[in-house]
Amino acid sequence: MSERYNVRATEEKWQKIWEEKKSFRAVTDPSRPKYYALSMLPYPSGRIHMGHVRNYTLGDVVARYKRAMGFNVLHPMGWDAFGLPAENAARDRKTHPAKWTYDNIKVMKTELQSMGLSLDWERELATCDVSYYKHQQKLFLDFLKGGLVYRKEAWANWDPVDNTVLANEQVIEGKGWRSGALVEKRLLSQWFFNITKYSDDLLEALGSLDRWPEKVRLMQENWIGKSEGAYVQFAVCSDQAQSRLREAQSSRGQDTIEVFTTRPDTLFGASFVAISANHPFAKALAEKNEKLAAFCADCNRTGTSIVEIEKGEKLGFDTGARVQHPFDASWTLPVYVANFVLVEYGTGAIFGCPAHDQRDLDFARKYGLSVKPVVLPPDADPVTFAVADEAYTGPGKAYNSQFLDGMDTKTATLTAIKKVEDLGAGKGTTQYRLRDWCVSRQRYWGCPIPIIHCECCGAVPVPDKDLPVQLPDDVSFDKPGNPLDHHPTWKHVNCPQCGRPARRETDTCDTFVDSSWYFARYCSATCDDKPVDQRDVDYWLPVDQYVGGVEHAILHLLYARFFTRAMKATGHVKIDEPFTGLFTQGMICHESYKDENGAWLYPEEVKRNPDGSGVHAETGRPVTIGRIEVMSKSKKNVVDPSKIIGSYGADTARLFMLSDSPPERDIEWSEAGVEGAWRFVSRLWRQVTEPKVALENDLPATLSDKTLALRQTIHRTIAGFTQDIERFHFNRAVARARELSNALDVLDGKGAGEGAVLREGLEILIRLLNPMLPHITEELWEHLGHGAPLVESRWPVADPALLVETTVTIAVQVNGKLRATLDLPKDMDAKEVETVALADTNVLRAIEGKTVRKVIVVPNKIVNIVVG
Repeated sequence: MSERYNVRATEEKWQKIWEEKKSFRAVTDPSRPKYYALSMLPYPSGRIHMGHVRNYTLGDVVARYKRAMGFNVLHPMGWDAFGLPAENAARDRKTHPAKWTYDNIKVMKTELQSMGLSLDWERELATCDVSYYKHQQKLFLDFLKGGLVYRKEAWANWDPVDNTVLANEQVIEGKGWRSGALVEKRLLSQWFFNITKYSDDLLEALGSLDRWPEKVRLMQENWIGKSEGAYVQFAVCSDQAQSRLREAQSSRGQDTIEVFTTRPDTLFGASFVAISANHPFAKALAEKNEKLAAFCADCNRTGTSIVEIEKGEKLGFDTGARVQHPFDASWTLPVYVANFVLVEYGTGAIFGCPAHDQRDLDFARKYGLSVKPVVLPPDADPVTFAVADEAYTGPGKAYNSQFLDGMDTKTATLTAIKKVEDLGAGKGTTQYRLRDWCVSRQRYWGCPIPIIHCECCGAVPVPDKDLPVQLPDDVSFDKPGNPLDHHPTWKHVNCPQCGRPARRETDTCDTFVDSSWYFARYCSATCDDKPVDQRDVDYWLPVDQYVGGVEHAILHLLYARFFTRAMKATGHVKIDEPFTGLFTQGMICHESYKDENGAWLYPEEVKRNPDGSGVHAETGRPVTIGRIEVMSKSKKNVVDPSKIIGSYGADTARLFMLSDSPPERDIEWSEAGVEGAWRFVSRLWRQVTEPKVALENDLPATLSDKTLALRQTIHRTIAGFTQDIERFHFNRAVARARELSNALDVLDGKGAGEGAVLREGLEILIRLLNPMLPHITEELWEHLGHGAPLVESRWPVADPALLVETTVTIAVQVNGKLRATLDLPKDMDAKEVETVALADTNVLRAIEGKTVRKVIVVPNKIVNIVVG
């Protein structure tokens, strides 16, 4: 590194100045245009990683740029601090989740501050702090009053050893990810947010989010999953084999199994009906069938995520019962209990059409059921068309379907629905894949749900005056399950309505709740008596630019959109959509390495040979170099940001993140890339502190052609760089800065006004790079004699007169081959262009001895000369 530029001293100097001046403090000021720049808040896991560096660098560039453009910028930071990892750490390390969490926050805050981020730390929040979650409890109660919260029994994955509910992702091959115990399905009373009330609105409003990535909007659209279909009833057959099933049904006043389908046009291809292991009829049949009961128990030990079900083997149990086809009572279908049917989706029952659904086809092949095609692909022969190992799910014409034959899919669907309704065997309806949000979690480290359960009064909201319901500090993690259930005193309270002994709700909130409204709390982070101050949220919301990973495209963003609507319905905000603009950055990738025993190695443990092979840095033993993949702690292909910042400085780390790839794409981390970023930073330092031409302050009245052309380059760079920042084309902006730096290096002091133009160019370069390289540009700005720091300066504006193209480069082709290029005045007369082209030395050589038959002039672009 160059000893002339002291990275550490410079970066510490300017970070201290910004802090002392409160340069990034945001104040509500309706007289000024606002800009709310926000990056997704991190989980305090212990140290920042390279993904954090990229995410927060992108957001910081936007915030600094908008501040220079004259906006009143809010750019806050906080911590998504509740969650199971802290509870696991408490168990494993014999510490308290709060201590583990706040210790991590302290470390990570220091690391983020070393990056030079333009954050308003006065608005810092941690979702685990009572000063935050007391307001969340108030919102919960307001939602409850507004009909947006309710309690019901729902199936959950239960770990009988840890005595806790597991998310689908925590069920691994039917076992608890932590205990290894066989997971059970349990019906538990849990709290839900009524997100489905807004299904249509959440779906339709996606069309207005034109500054969101199309892929994210599509992912949300699919998750909400609006579909037109029908409820169809399959009547239970009346012979003796059905007696047990009919007994169960008649006790409920039913004699049918109802399914929901989006493809009623394929009913003539049905070969079975399948019900969930937790369907009332399955449970009734299992009471006298031990094998069925055992099969249902096995089903309840697997996860219920869509991904797991799709990947898993499709298993079924033939109940022996049969149902009648709704279009033909003489046609009966077997009833199976199947592991891929969930009671919480649709009606907990489906009809299987194997020819046109891959899952149904796999099931039918396994159990020897019929496969009857009823949708004929375009151009297929109805006599020979058959389904082998792959179901046909595309469009076509109905056939083998009686009254539907010859209809396209849409017409056949509508006709089938009408027929079902006419027969009294069902009705058309609209369904959504989206389900209400279960927010109950049976764990300690989360926001307590502010409810008291009384045997006389039922579930009673905690009065506002008694908020917050604060987590007890004196908890033990020695026993499995939720420590709040084991606490000797915390849960025991009197009912606020009748005064009798009662108990607190011991479930805490899903941590997605914490991150569903934090952006609103930032607007009035010091407001103590209510979740948000109306004046603040009216001014700052919505967020103008949100930056984060695409992995949050569905749940977090969808929940935040719901929460904003719920806060509007309860009088807290006046907007529907929380984020006007969304940008999802790519991942950071690196080679992975293994030693001879297959153990993962850190990059610093590997030494590369000249031939590209690798050896262990200490033992010298061979190392297997794996593919380039996303950095992960488990594979150890990570790079510690603090080491990079300590060695090269924050500006270099920031520049690398912005330089090599479009920010929405993955980026490969490499030492060569970091070295390249450092070389540019060092060169910039030398260009300003050791200029080749003495710098002058005033531009002369007349400039040489060379300096005039350079001024045009400078101002075109301003225009292009600004456009790139607005469009998130940060890598292109960096490329423009490098080009300008190169252009400034050609001055030799011989032309008129070179010293003044060089000063102008260097100052423009510094100002443009300030959002990306805030420390070195501040230092160089001060070196050039400016009193006020760059953070208080406005963004440069290009001179329109210098953006006008006065000359153009025109290609000259002879019989289609390029023979010359000409720099000519823009919009030059075509005849004059032809004359100049025909007089060019290279063109004359190419047409010598030949007849010019035609000359075609395309204005400002090309001259085509045809000779023969």
